[in-house]
Amino acid sequence: MTISRRSFLASAAFGTAASLLPRAAFAAFPDRPIRLIVPFAAGGNADIVGRLVGERISVALGQPVIVDNRAGAGGSIGAEAVTRATPDGYTLLVGSNGPLTVNPFVQAKLGYDPLKDFAPVALTSYAPHCIILGNKVEAKTLPELVAMSRKDQISIATSGVGSATHMTLERFKAATGANIVHVPYRSGGALMPDLIGGSIQAAMTEFSTALPLHKGGQAHIVAVALTKRSQQAPDVATFIEGDVKDFTASSYIGILAPTGTPADVIAQLQKAIENGLQGGTTVDRLREMGSEIATPEQMTSAGFTAFIRDDYKRMGEAAKLAGLEPK
Repeated sequence: MTISRRSFLASAAFGTAASLLPRAAFAAFPDRPIRLIVPFAAGGNADIVGRLVGERISVALGQPVIVDNRAGAGGSIGAEAVTRATPDGYTLLVGSNGPLTVNPFVQAKLGYDPLKDFAPVALTSYAPHCIILGNKVEAKTLPELVAMSRKDQISIATSGVGSATHMTLERFKAATGANIVHVPYRSGGALMPDLIGGSIQAAMTEFSTALPLHKGGQAHIVAVALTKRSQQAPDVATFIEGDVKDFTASSYIGILAPTGTPADVIAQLQKAIENGLQGGTTVDRLREMGSEIATPEQMTSAGFTAFIRDDYKRMGEAAKLAGLEPK
């Protein structure tokens, strides 16, 4: 077949222009490893959940998912790193309350806007908050605890000033009028020995942290902040059953990409997460940890976006109740 001079020149021009296009214009996503930034140290809830979800993404998309722990500033350092990454789907964030909806109200020099600089992919799971009491505390129900506090102030610990559990404690105080003094610790795990030993009376903490103590008889959970009782501890009533209307709270985990990531890439990542959390060992492991699996709607980009915006509003209100200002 004879090629005309005009066709040859057109073909050559296209080849030259095509060589200048980015590699992503030709390669199907993903064609290389995906980096999953966990903005906290290894071993914590966000790290464990991130690794479990990362494995599901890897299996679904056929590429390694490399977990990169970037701890510091309550998760802000790792979160900011993701906002500065190329928005191509190859750098993702394991997001949680701290960097997304708490830090904006406690950190004055936040290097990103959590509502504008991320493209939410999917909420994966959440660890509901709960109140756990030391065995020396006589109250066995939430109403009994509130009544007790009105006679004699009680101390309730959290994982620190400005933490998600501190915000929940402030909301609980406002909703019930309970007479509570806040005792901040550096983490939820750090306060447990003092709770068992009786140095503190109670703690507002993640259900996943409190559940082993409750099951082991070392302390007892009086309420969990879910809409219905947890399958992991059906003997524990909800805050709503304890007459605290519509009271829910949790430490949540979800996956986000930088704003500007192509919609089709977000869709592939979302589907990989959704399919990976339909059942099996990953879901079993999360539930064993005391986590709840996100609903199908929350596991979408739109659903997770709405979830973040709602929680952002709640945290702003809680920060005012606590008298917290960005520093």
